[in-house]
Amino acid sequence: MFILSRVSFARQNVEIEQVQLLNSNSSSLFLLFLSSKDIVHENLKMGSDGESDQASGTSSDEVQSPTGVCLRNRVQRRISMEDLNKRLSLPADIRIPDGYLEKLQLSSPTFDQPLSRLSRRASLSEIGFGKLETYIKLDKLGEGTYATVFKGRSKLTDNLVALKEIRLEHEEGAPCTAIREVSLLKDLKHANIVTLHDIVHTDKSLTLVFEYLDKDLKQYMDDCGNIMSMHNVKIFLFQILRGLAYCHKRKVLHRDLKPQNLLINERGELKLADFGLARAKSVPTKTYSNEVVTLWYRPPDVLLGSSEYSTQIDMWGVGCIFYEMAAGRPLFPGSTVEDELHLIFRLLGTPSEDSWPGISGVDEFKSYNFPKYKPQPFINHAPRLDTEGIELVLSFLKYESKRRISADEAMKQAYFKSLGARVHTLHESVSIFTLKDIQLQRDPGYRNSSNLESGFVYMMM
Repeated sequence: MFILSRVSFARQNVEIEQVQLLNSNSSSLFLLFLSSKDIVHENLKMGSDGESDQASGTSSDEVQSPTGVCLRNRVQRRISMEDLNKRLSLPADIRIPDGYLEKLQLSSPTFDQPLSRLSRRASLSEIGFGKLETYIKLDKLGEGTYATVFKGRSKLTDNLVALKEIRLEHEEGAPCTAIREVSLLKDLKHANIVTLHDIVHTDKSLTLVFEYLDKDLKQYMDDCGNIMSMHNVKIFLFQILRGLAYCHKRKVLHRDLKPQNLLINERGELKLADFGLARAKSVPTKTYSNEVVTLWYRPPDVLLGSSEYSTQIDMWGVGCIFYEMAAGRPLFPGSTVEDELHLIFRLLGTPSEDSWPGISGVDEFKSYNFPKYKPQPFINHAPRLDTEGIELVLSFLKYESKRRISADEAMKQAYFKSLGARVHTLHESVSIFTLKDIQLQRDPGYRNSSNLESGFVYMMM
């Protein structure tokens, strides 16, 4: 017969599970499962009720078993801010509410054990995450169909943030673009992808709290009078590709690349933003809506109605942005789909079965009845690009999507050789500006524009 009981030594904060085996002669054998590994041989007097009556010959952190074994209590390590930041994945500069560490020390004796999702959420809520009062609205940056964007400040870190406040319709709930953005960004952690710090949900709104960056690429080019340093063009392009390569490796397509969706801080760090149209590419031939990408940066296959695409949909837009940074003007600024296609074909030549197998059978292409344009020398349109730069931009602008160079392969091209080999060895969370040789140069046409504010990119929905 087994009797299981728990003997608690409250004063020493030690618990022992006691299993008493009763044999036919009613003699007892105690099997003790001990929580401590530190053992010394001493005597312990036990009361008749199974509780400790007196502990003699032991220190304040020791307790003896009935078998004459003394247990030394494990001293609980004091929780530090470093412990808390690591446990909850908090930023290093966060401000913890007064008394929180002490409260956590008392309520979490098993601090070294993994946190459950519910416990982690409760801990973050106690600190101030997920609460609207944690953030101070400063300036309104813009307003879209579903969202209003504010410049704000976090009381937890005193840092600036961008608050994307999405209005919730009771009948419809959160827009699908917001759901996509949240579901993707929470899993995308990269130096060249905007960070989603927090989500605040109320009855009337869903607020996404992003890191705040000074401006977007469109504003940056405007500040330069559209005359950028070619060195800076290279650094920005590399960062675009670095962020995209990370996304594409995880089968995520951005689908809405444009200068307004690329954010830049004072250091020159560029980050992909606005993943409202992004999709997780779970099946290679999955069909999506073809109304996804801003017209000027939309590839011809999508313009002609294709809804089956892969990561290469983003690479056409990269080529257009590369050209725009180098030349100071948009590459294909069409006003309609037909106008956009005309501009593309006039420069690159009207596609044929050689340049785009299967194009002659596409109904949309046949219905436009385009003239037979011949390709023009690209150097005439981008005189500031060297030979390696022209080769790279043309590798993005292939009619057949599968022929477009990938983001990962593009970073390895000779055009980026001057950045050095170490930019390829950095951890994905580390900025290329941690390398002392990577610095922005002053742009030839730079003019300071103090009245420009960033944040408009967060509201594109």
